[in-house]
Amino acid sequence: PLHIVILNLMPLKITTETDLIRLLSNTPLQMDITFMKLKSHTPKNTPIEHMMAFYKDFDVLKDKKFDGMIITGAPVEQMKYEEVDYWDEVCEIMEWSKKHVTSTLHLCWGAQAALYYHYGIQKYDLKQKMFGVFRHHVMNRKIPMVRGFDDYFYAPHSRHTEIREEDILKHEELTILAKSKEAGVFLVINQDGSQIFVMGHPEYDRMTLDSEYKRDREKGL
Repeated sequence: PLHIVILNLMPLKITTETDLIRLLSNTPLQMDITFMKLKSHTPKNTPIEHMMAFYKDFDVLKDKKFDGMIITGAPVEQMKYEEVDYWDEVCEIMEWSKKHVTSTLHLCWGAQAALYYHYGIQKYDLKQKMFGVFRHHVMNRKIPMVRGFDDYFYAPHSRHTEIREEDILKHEELTILAKSKEAGVFLVINQDGSQIFVMGHPEYDRMTLDSEYKRDREKGL
């Protein structure tokens, strides 16, 4: 089987688990999925019994090697990276992934954090939240990852910050694979495919964005 480890930083962990596993289960390949949790942060929205039953600490997993890793988004994008209480541990895990994981997929805040940690690329605050389902254009069809994509495809975004295209273009080792006129850069890959960065949330199921919209509206946002 392919061994996949998921660092789930999303607040509603069970929803994110369901979204990701539903997509991963579409492959005919056998997969062994491991969920990783942080020692430096205790989630508020997921029962501790669930975390104890299904998640393992980084310390327990750090001697293992994995075919793939997913680092999810997190609800901390409006904070500076260094102000996030678990930033040091996330950095340690991202550094570890370079030698222990064949290919790591970073989602939303996870993608912004990884571009900052590995390449020093800054994020920028948006005047209003980038929220909705947007149309994207495939940029480089020679790269196998997007070979099966249509020329245009739709995907959700839900974020308060952005990574700018001109900052990515300064790094020859990074290639933009898809972007949107409205939502900006969507998909980026490094030269050997060991790091993939997704600025939106293609893992969301059909009702996840709807739930976020209602949550934000109830908070008066």
